Amino acid sequence: MPLKLSAKITGHPLFLAKFTLVCVSEKPRSKTKNTFLKKKEVKKSFTCSQCGKSFRRKYNLEIHKRIHTGEKPFTCTQCGKRFSAKPNLDIHMRIHTGERPFTCDQCGTSFIQRPALKEHMKIHTGEKPFKCDQCGKPFIRASVLKAHLTVHTKEKPHSCSVCGKRFSLPQTLQVHQKTHTAVREYMCFECKKTFTSARYLKQHQIIHTGEKPYKCSHCDMRFNQSSNLKTHERIHSREKPYKCSHCHKRFSQPAYLKLHESIHTGEKPHTCHQPMALFRFLTST
Repeated sequence: MPLKLSAKITGHPLFLAKFTLVCVSEKPRSKTKNTFLKKKEVKKSFTCSQCGKSFRRKYNLEIHKRIHTGEKPFTCTQCGKRFSAKPNLDIHMRIHTGERPFTCDQCGTSFIQRPALKEHMKIHTGEKPFKCDQCGKPFIRASVLKAHLTVHTKEKPHSCSVCGKRFSLPQTLQVHQKTHTAVREYMCFECKKTFTSARYLKQHQIIHTGEKPYKCSHCDMRFNQSSNLKTHERIHSREKPYKCSHCHKRFSQPAYLKLHESIHTGEKPHTCHQPMALFRFLTST
């Protein structure tokens, strides 16, 4: 056991003091403290030989390796879908069981996963951490921002296999493809018109009800579609997200941008089918 020497002063303060050396046994370090210090000095890391990514635990490395090997040992007994990790399977099973353990304390909406609840809470807090570097518009999620950026880049990576029409979002392509398959399972009971999605049916039904549920936050104008409200609010915000690829001019609506770009391309999409003489006569009257 290690020893520690300490000096003890004795005698009257006015006279010569006597120093006495006293042996004091130092308390040994606890096992927990020694273990902590040892771990602090040497941090073990397990590195993937495929991509170089490191992990503190060997178990996490083993799970990670399945990305490279494609191994998915955990199978759903309901639908047969396979997973690389047991926790992922457990979360997936909630789709079949209907379990939604994470509930919003503001509106009562429930979610399968905690991250989904965390994302949802941004609706109530108004938090929009992802900002477009082109027009400054903020978004709740990175995925929504990514979809928005196609407005500026005009990127349309999703192509229809039937007609070749291209779309910026896979959801939009999915709805479009129903026009070829003639799947229009949503019917209006007022006029018997059918639609490819419930959203389109709901938008159509407003024609019959005359309802205008979307109100401008800046003035008293109301709209029957959220897209019309969104376009209108750009008058107040002066937002112009659509930029010309030939010059620096910007526009609030894609239709205005398309019309403007025809100046650069020389395109004249609207052709008069009347003889030129008749056209001159009509314009002169």
